[in-house]
Amino acid sequence: MNDRTMTFSVGNQTEREIRNTLMLVYDALKEKGYNPINQIVGYILSEDPTYITTHNNARNLIRKFDSDTILQSLVKYYLSE
Repeated sequence: MNDRTMTFSVGNQTEREIRNTLMLVYDALKEKGYNPINQIVGYILSEDPTYITTHNNARNLIRKFDSDTILQSLVKYYLSE
């Protein structure tokens, strides 16, 4: 059994790309009349792409990043000073 803690790191460039992508996805969801926060959370938790609209290519954009990477970027952004 391995007792070492796994580390996970996302670079600054990737974090900027995720932020820009989330903003585009948020706007696309809002334009289509969805609650963007609920839809993005649903996508992150389930990894089901149908939570994200195809409007403005939002679904393809968000699928460039796995859910773990998106979640880590969000937590880092939220907890940073």
